[in-house]
Amino acid sequence: MSRSLAVIVVLSLAPTSFAVAQHEGHAAAAGEKLGTVHFETSCAPLVTADFDRGVALLHSFEFRAAIESFNRVSGTDADCAMAHWGIAMAYWGNPFGGVRSSAALEQGLAAVAKARTTGSPTPRERAYIDAVAALFTNHATVSQRDRILAYERGMDAVVGAYPQDLEATIFYALAVNQTALPTDKTYAPQLKAAGILEPLFARYPDHPGLAHYIIHAYDHPPLAERALVAARRYAAIAPSAPHALHMPSHTFTRVGSWKESAETNRMSEQTALRQGVPTEALHAMDYQAYAYLQMVQDRAARDVIERLPAAAARFDPAATAGGAAPPMAGYFALAAIPARYALERGAWDEAARLEVPANGTPFTIAITHFARAVGAARSGRPAAASGDLERLAALREQLTQAQDAYWAEQVDIQRRVASAWVAFAEGRRGEGLETLRSAADSEDATDKSAVSPGPLAPARELLGEMLLEAGDAAGALAAFEASMMKEPGRFRGAFGAARAAEAGGDAAKAREYYARTIEIARDADSPRPEIERAKGYLASLR
Repeated sequence: MSRSLAVIVVLSLAPTSFAVAQHEGHAAAAGEKLGTVHFETSCAPLVTADFDRGVALLHSFEFRAAIESFNRVSGTDADCAMAHWGIAMAYWGNPFGGVRSSAALEQGLAAVAKARTTGSPTPRERAYIDAVAALFTNHATVSQRDRILAYERGMDAVVGAYPQDLEATIFYALAVNQTALPTDKTYAPQLKAAGILEPLFARYPDHPGLAHYIIHAYDHPPLAERALVAARRYAAIAPSAPHALHMPSHTFTRVGSWKESAETNRMSEQTALRQGVPTEALHAMDYQAYAYLQMVQDRAARDVIERLPAAAARFDPAATAGGAAPPMAGYFALAAIPARYALERGAWDEAARLEVPANGTPFTIAITHFARAVGAARSGRPAAASGDLERLAALREQLTQAQDAYWAEQVDIQRRVASAWVAFAEGRRGEGLETLRSAADSEDATDKSAVSPGPLAPARELLGEMLLEAGDAAGALAAFEASMMKEPGRFRGAFGAARAAEAGGDAAKAREYYARTIEIARDADSPRPEIERAKGYLASLR
């Protein structure tokens, strides 16, 4: 049964301030600020502060710290079944974190079993426990997609039975959003979730989950601007949570607000390292480097690369519950940051010489092979890309065999993009353009993962560059403009559009896009020839 907004917004459970409640317990560090959360339970009143803190941490995807809080609850009140519900939720982790490890699923299943055999939970509490159980039960034989849908139905039932339960409503909205498919361009689940969350955010502006989940609901190019209020509020609601400092950058990246993205991710990196959550730090560093590179702050991006070894030394890929960023996000950042540094600067020979990581997942290892293949082709050595193309095909097959359809497709898009540049460099220009156009269509039909601020190099933008090299200025301009609709504020996109407009004799658009190029790079800390060309063109019009 689907919850109507009319039913959901008639809520009477006003949350108590966690900032006040925490002074009654011993759980929180002095000055910790995680927002305003209260979750009614039948557990002993003595554990209220620790329990509310655990739920606040869940809402900001700080899973290791949440488990610590729920363990304190259990240690004080051994009959509190809901403490084990909270631990199970923490082992599920980031709802948008991809395929779960067997270890995390087994730990979540054990927490569910403990919840079901502890104390005397109320019918409402049993409903919560039954709902989360669906995420773990029979995980070896039931697909993750089916388990996610079962959890959404379970939370729907909780809200149906307890329509005045604010926390149930918020977790239900997140469950709805979790069911969204990257190929569904109606964004129906996301809009349904946002329709539940936004009226509540107006009533409870200090609740971390409301701000957080609104950002996730609108984390798509056509919707992103709708999240700006929540994005600019979330870091202030829960500044003690590294993910609350990072998450606004999902919106800032989608709208091209690079300075805001870089600043909030630098705070997230520092907080995560201070709290011992290196994977979250690495994730923030990837978004940070991406933002710096768009602003042509290449020295700042290089500084991020120089900080990577220290963060990597603290990275534990075997951890099953940490921050919002799952272990694969650490591998992703370690591969993506140096690849972005080469590709965004057009340093093709540098890209071709990137060192393939010794460890990682198939799709994170594919990052380096993609960059190497494109770099080899665009630096005039297409034959050198053959080994990387073979590895991309093998990695795609590995993901297909593992039934990871999303990442299998993403790696296949990378393989096709790289193959297109190889064909183009070898003189098979028609084949290269046809292959790249097909890859761009595929990329447009899906969406980026939350683990990444954006594609390593947007396929539609690359198509514009190839068309420009092929002498099709009009086609190139159309490709760049289409790419900028999806990835606004990208330096290479704006500059490519300016070059295409100039080549096609469209002086008005050339002026517009060269001016935009200079505006994006107004705080540049490094020279790039593109900036000088833009300035030269605009000066010639005076």
